[in-house]
Amino acid sequence: MGAIVEVKYFNSFLLKKTYNNATSAPGWNGSFGIPTGVSGAYPVFVTNTAADANSWAIEESRIRGGYNNTNIDYGVKAYLVEDEPNSSIRFNSMIYSGIFNSRTGINDSNVFSVGTDITKSADPINGSIQKLYAEDTALLIFQQDKVSRAPIDKDVIYNAEGGGSLTASNMVIGDIIPYAGEYGISNNPESFAVYGYRKYFTDKNRNSVLRLSRDGITEISQYGMIDYFRDQFGALNTQTFGAGKAIGAYDIYNKQYVLSLQQSPKAANGTVNPSPTTATLAFDERVLGWTSFFSYVPDQTLSLQSNYYSFKTLPVYNSEGDITGYTNGGFYKHYDISQNRNTFYSTAYDSSIKFVFNPSVSLSKVFKTVNYEGGNGWEVSKFEAARSFELVDSCKPVLSYNDGAYDSATPPNVGTAALVQPIFHAGFVKKEGKYFANLVNNSLATAGEVLFMPDVSNTIPNPQNPMTGVKGYFATVTIESDATSRIKPMELFAVSSDYIESSY
Repeated sequence: MGAIVEVKYFNSFLLKKTYNNATSAPGWNGSFGIPTGVSGAYPVFVTNTAADANSWAIEESRIRGGYNNTNIDYGVKAYLVEDEPNSSIRFNSMIYSGIFNSRTGINDSNVFSVGTDITKSADPINGSIQKLYAEDTALLIFQQDKVSRAPIDKDVIYNAEGGGSLTASNMVIGDIIPYAGEYGISNNPESFAVYGYRKYFTDKNRNSVLRLSRDGITEISQYGMIDYFRDQFGALNTQTFGAGKAIGAYDIYNKQYVLSLQQSPKAANGTVNPSPTTATLAFDERVLGWTSFFSYVPDQTLSLQSNYYSFKTLPVYNSEGDITGYTNGGFYKHYDISQNRNTFYSTAYDSSIKFVFNPSVSLSKVFKTVNYEGGNGWEVSKFEAARSFELVDSCKPVLSYNDGAYDSATPPNVGTAALVQPIFHAGFVKKEGKYFANLVNNSLATAGEVLFMPDVSNTIPNPQNPMTGVKGYFATVTIESDATSRIKPMELFAVSSDYIESSY
């Protein structure tokens, strides 16, 4: 049974009885003079778990708990009188502590002196502070709707003309100076990435991807991607499935800013998004454009010592298709030549490139062939030519040089030696180091169109004798790696098409 000892002093020792398996007797933190039990005998323990059940503790104001031992001082009673004890959240303010210096052993990081001015507040109309980044002698402040900077250990003095100059001061954070432009980081501080003197982040409330550099804030999403990011950030802002994420990192290996936009897969009310919108793409300063889309959707990304890494957790499904938990998908090192290409978190993908053929813009053309210069393993998965806004011509997929290879009919034997069977190709054919293929039309015939060997229904071209060529003003082409070549290094230098003027 427990014992209650009245202690009227604020400073006291905590004594806990512990069980010793070797002596079957309790101990008292090195103290003596403590009763061994209510009956004066050691309590009897049957199992080790009983030791925990019979353990108990008391507080003593006398040293080692001995009778008439030295009594400790009363000490100071801790109390705090606060007029408004309710907590308050200052979402637009910063507070700084004392200094930390590992070389001298000074650590005042938990010291907040109320006798000095230790807070600094930004304009609350610009929303809460989402991100702080210290750069040289300046502190960058990212609010939901504004980006500002403040000098560290300096202050700004303004002259009569409005110009400012820095001067040394005992202030830790100087005046807050906003950057030009009504841009912020919204609620996505995870989109922030830095390399050199450039900082990258997103403002989903304004459908913008931004770069902060020496010349101020630049909207890099305007480089040919205005419509795309408007749609992607619109899906990210949806209230149906909750807030999404915009994960940003700088790929130091390829010198690119990588951004992964991920719509939330689950809402706060438990509703599951069956097909969350995700997109991972890269911005390259060398071409001032968005150069690549990636198939992987990371949880976190980072660069370390010239290498680029990403992390992923994968969902675990039950027999009914419901997510029952998550497992570690792995720590993935990108651009590792010892690993299979196009394989992210144990899932293989195809590399693809999409581009537009648009020679002689106002001329209606028939695209007859497609050819490329590069390595073996590329195939054309889509070739569509637009005749008008409503009518699109397409062709059958063009197999790669390997996938389209087949044997001829078995030749007769000559004596005991068989003839060598030649290999034919139904897709790309290699000649003089380049790959060529005809485009076989796969579209329905339109009214009044001349058909080449039509079938009996006179509605579609005869599948045994299809037409060659795809008709339109311009063509959208997707070329991708085949299943056997996607895990290997592949090169593609140029793609072109032979065309003639359409007879209308």
